[in-house]
Amino acid sequence: MGFMAHWYTNLMAHPYDTIWGAIGFAGQAVFGVRFLIQWIRSEQQGHSVIPIAFWYCSLVGGFISFAYAIHMQAWPLVMGQALPLPIYARNIWMIHRDRRAAAR
Repeated sequence: MGFMAHWYTNLMAHPYDTIWGAIGFAGQAVFGVRFLIQWIRSEQQGHSVIPIAFWYCSLVGGFISFAYAIHMQAWPLVMGQALPLPIYARNIWMIHRDRRAAAR
């Protein structure tokens, strides 16, 4: 059986697992793209910069990966994904707070 036929047969037999697998990959993709964003912005600025998009990708990707880890009952990964979420949210909050203060 070819790869595509095997994939389709597995998808039809286990659609719930396939959906959760896609959620896991999506979380990692969003989380991973933050490094690309940071690298491009730093190259544009000529020095290391952490743009707000980095923190949004961290928060969204981390939350999606957290949900996936809970679904998989991968408790070490649950802890690893859960602990930094408040840090990502706090960084976003501080950036917006500082921007509001600078606008006044």
